[in-house]
This record gives sequence, structure tokens and C-alpha cells, in this order.
Amino acid sequence: MIKFLQDLFGGNTVQEESFSAIGVDMHSHVLPGLDDGADNVDRSLELVQALQAMGYRKLIMTPHIMSDFYRNTPEGIRERLQLLRGAVKDAGIDMELDCAAEYYLDEGLTEKLAKGEELLTFGDNYLLFETSFLNEPLNLRDAIFQMCGQGYKPVLAHPERYTYFYGKFAELAALRDLGVLFQPNLNSLTGYYSPGAKDMAEQLIDAGLVDFLGSDTHSLRHTDSLRKVLSSRYLTRALALPIRNSQL
Repeated sequence: MIKFLQDLFGGNTVQEESFSAIGVDMHSHVLPGLDDGADNVDRSLELVQALQAMGYRKLIMTPHIMSDFYRNTPEGIRERLQLLRGAVKDAGIDMELDCAAEYYLDEGLTEKLAKGEELLTFGDNYLLFETSFLNEPLNLRDAIFQMCGQGYKPVLAHPERYTYFYGKFAELAALRDLGVLFQPNLNSLTGYYSPGAKDMAEQLIDAGLVDFLGSDTHSLRHTDSLRKVLSSRYLTRALALPIRNSQL
């Protein structure tokens, strides 16, 4: 939990400027040269250092897997993980590194599920997935059923950013009944993506429907913005929920 120091005279609270209460970031694009995140090892090291400076002790990095754009494989992702681990060790950075993936719900993912192919997960078989921001997939609920049926625990990345749920909060919340866990992006708490995303993130927190918090870091632009999140009252509310990051 974020620690508060009480001002002895004015009664004001001062928030510790750190994400150490979260401890583990389970959504980022820090691995080099795999997607629209870090494009080389030097950029990866910059991001690892920036996240370390903000209090993270472990990064579970999740490159995109999308049939049309990022055809990453578990083998290729693990190779980049080993490369970055070596670079971090050589640089003397004290950061635990692991990997999973952020799967886009497309034909490629449904085929992998149908064939029983290996999917990269984190923690207790958590499977991070995303969809189109604009259009609800026709097979969304069927895909969730497949994931759960194969023993995965689906985690919907940045649920606050899907515009097809705007004005339909009850429909988004109903996915919890199907076994879906929710991971809002921290930067949504300051309106970084849009006012709509900020409003949905706040609704999720108010309803207690937050299981993980992720940085979704792609670049230093994202880490710079994360510093503003530390002063958000909704971060305090989110950290009062039983989020699972620290268990990873």
C-alpha cells in the first residue's frame, strides 16, 4: 500500500512518489525489437532503468502477438528475454525480468486455442489479451469460454480503452461473470489516452473491478507520464483494492 506521511501541523497527506506498492509490472513492451515498443537493447535498458526508478522490482514484459503485424512466438520472445537479462546484468541494474505476451483476439489466437498451441502466460496461468479498440469481436465470449476451458485465466488488457463499451459499463462488468479479470492502464488515470478512458478507469475502480494495474510502457513518453499518476486520488483508491501484482 502506498504510504502516507501525515503533516503534523496542517493535517495534509504527502504521497510517497513510488509505485513500490505495485511492485510488479505485468504489461509492457520493453523487450527489444519485437513490436511497437523498444526497438533495440539500449532503449530497453532506458525503460528498465526508468521503471526501476519509480519503484518497480520486477517486469513481466508482454510483446504483442498479432497475426497481421507482430507474428511473435514463445521461442522468439524468450530469446529476447535472455538477451535483455544479460544486458541488464552487465549494466548492473537490479531488476527481475520475465515475459509473457499480449495476444490480440484475432483468427490467429482462436486457431492457437483450437490447436492447443502453447500460449505465454504469467503468474497463475494468467493470459493477457486485447481486442480492437473500436469494434467488439463477434467471438469475444466464445474466445473467453475457450480460454477458461483450457485452464487459462483471461486478463483483459486496458478494458477502459475499448470504445464499444462506452456507455455500456454493465456489459463490460458482465465479462467478470465469464471469468475475465481486468487490468487498467495506470496512465488512464490522468486522461493520457482520452477522457473516455479516464472515466471508464474510474468507474472500474469505483466498482472494485480491478485485478491488475499495468504500465503498458512502450517508450520514455509513457514512463514520463506515469509520474503524473502518482498524485492521482484514483491511484490511492485502486491500491486499496486487492490487486494481484505483488503476488507475481
